[in-house]
Amino acid sequence: MATATLERSVSVRGDIATGQSALLFAGVAGCVVVLACLLAGFAPLGFSIATVFLFAGPHNWFEARYMLTRMPARWGPLTGYFVTGIAGVLLLAGASAAIRWLGEGQAWSDDYWLASYATWNTALIGWIAALVLLRSRQNPRRNWSWIVPVALAIIGLNWLWPLGWSLALVYLHPLVALWFLDREIGKVQPKWQTAYRGCLLLVPACLGPLWWKLAAAPDLPGNDWLKQQITQHAGAGILEGVSTHLLVSTHTFLEMLHYGVWIVAIPLVSVRMAPWRLENVPLARRSAGWRWAIGSAISVGAIVMLVLWGGFLADYPLTRDIYFTVAMLHVLAEAPFLLRLL
Repeated sequence: MATATLERSVSVRGDIATGQSALLFAGVAGCVVVLACLLAGFAPLGFSIATVFLFAGPHNWFEARYMLTRMPARWGPLTGYFVTGIAGVLLLAGASAAIRWLGEGQAWSDDYWLASYATWNTALIGWIAALVLLRSRQNPRRNWSWIVPVALAIIGLNWLWPLGWSLALVYLHPLVALWFLDREIGKVQPKWQTAYRGCLLLVPACLGPLWWKLAAAPDLPGNDWLKQQITQHAGAGILEGVSTHLLVSTHTFLEMLHYGVWIVAIPLVSVRMAPWRLENVPLARRSAGWRWAIGSAISVGAIVMLVLWGGFLADYPLTRDIYFTVAMLHVLAEAPFLLRLL
């Protein structure tokens, strides 16, 4: 009797502690969301410059580190899936950079630009559809045959407005990180999930007033290369008649959430993901050689992060331009890993 009472007491205290930690996590996350929205609204250009300088490199490193923990040591029946995923990431990222450099170098006409974007988008949609079908045949099996007509419909819409689909990727990509975090919380801290999902309501709750306030705002001042980079990345020239202040504020707000998820939230939730520990990386457990290779890759990534900071200090606009061209790699790499979580 006494033992049962003690066990119930310990269980109650554990539930209370878990509930308090969930509320603390949600409270901190909520404060970050609101603060990011305020900074993005009042100082969009400065906030964009600061967030990319501080967090672009580290978030790529943390994201790559996370994905290494989700890569099985031996692929077996998953070989086709991962080969398709890796090949698609490399080919699509290379094609994206080639389109950019060739188009600017050869001064393509608008029609050539639109056709190249539409072709690249078609390849991207086809690749994602192929991954979905391959994933549906793995355990747990899914009936995802609907992806074929959906992909064909999206491809058709893409050819009607190629830049619209490209812009959609810019704004949807930061939100994918929130999905990764939800899946991670569900696996590691399931009792936090309700509080976290309640926190997500703050995102549209912040965007609504932000859009209402900036709907009629004048465009951001200045016409230098850096300002053009930031505004064009956010959709200036694609969404005609929309204030660049609104566009940059929205994009910077979402990007800050993206950085926060990968640099702080996921490592905090997954305590097993301590960056200096390799024992939770399946590939590193295959052999001493693999362990050395993975450790070297992580170290090189840290060095690249330092080089990126140096580049930002030396020539911020040029480094930012190069970074966002190469960063397509990590944007694409999220697709196969996210599908594996479903």
